[in-house]
Amino acid sequence: MHMKSLADYKMNQIGIFLTYVLVYLTNVCSETNIPIVITTWSFTNSTVKAWEVLNNGGTALDAVEQGASVCEDQQCDGTVGYGGSPDENGETTLDALIMNGRTMNIGAVGGLRRIKHAISVARHVLDHTKHSFLVGELATQFAVEMGFQEESLTTSVSKKLWMKWHNEHHCQPNFWLNVSPDPTRNCGPYQKHEYSQHLLKKSHLNVDRFNHDTIGMVAIDQHGDIAAGTSTNGAKYKIPGRIGDSPIPGSGAYADNDVGGAAATGDGDVMLRFLPSFLTVEEMRRGSSPTDAAKTAVARIASHYPDFMGAVVALKNDGEYGAACHGINMFPYVVYDKKHSSYQIVNVSCS
Repeated sequence: MHMKSLADYKMNQIGIFLTYVLVYLTNVCSETNIPIVITTWSFTNSTVKAWEVLNNGGTALDAVEQGASVCEDQQCDGTVGYGGSPDENGETTLDALIMNGRTMNIGAVGGLRRIKHAISVARHVLDHTKHSFLVGELATQFAVEMGFQEESLTTSVSKKLWMKWHNEHHCQPNFWLNVSPDPTRNCGPYQKHEYSQHLLKKSHLNVDRFNHDTIGMVAIDQHGDIAAGTSTNGAKYKIPGRIGDSPIPGSGAYADNDVGGAAATGDGDVMLRFLPSFLTVEEMRRGSSPTDAAKTAVARIASHYPDFMGAVVALKNDGEYGAACHGINMFPYVVYDKKHSSYQIVNVSCS
């Protein structure tokens, strides 16, 4: 009888313990703000699409791909997708990245020609190759092999932009340095100065959201998996072949299930030198809040280039989010999570 009572007592204690564990796990899960998606700028339609994927039980990777695809279709700000930001030859080319925070694997494309959905081609690089990054004409060839339709990315709008820049503004502004004829006054073709005594310092053009912008997105699904991605048509009137920060892992975007994710937007030629998305995630790993982590990454760039324009959005794996920016008055980003019945636009004052 005594042994039975002891056994009953032990079973009762085990039951109490399991109850406490269940309550604890329930509280922890209720405290995490997932699923969630955050998006650079005021790209609300993309955010809504990504949230629909997450809210229906879809993966973070699918949310990022489908969300960014909306911007590619809608030509967000003229800086994402086809028909915007013609290069020096008048052609629109695309860059994109998608990263899986669970496997630490990426797919990226740069200088993609004649394929509209760059983020989906990047996803195919992720899912169907052992590579990470494909570029240029051969990235287009890969996309066609994967079933994508080849079509012109030039529109009447992008053609008009280029003609005005080339014919009326004499190719101003452009990205050339230390060449002749004088690139501040003339169009090319250019030749390098062999013996110039007064070489210009390598710098960058002043950019804003309508000159060079990126959709950057970070999502966490119901399983806690994190994905991050970007899509852009790059800087207006760039030298053909130029790749900016957007498709560079750790620069345009970065994701790690153990910590969180981040995405960057702005002056890509400068920002890629500092890997701001990677730095932001590493700062969160060290214990910083998303906002403070993003501020650290932005401040690192500003200490070397005080006139750069850019921003970083950050998302911890528990759903806490934040952002920081520099070089503009205000930076908007979009959040959609289970705490709200619709998306929220958050405006951040910039340094």
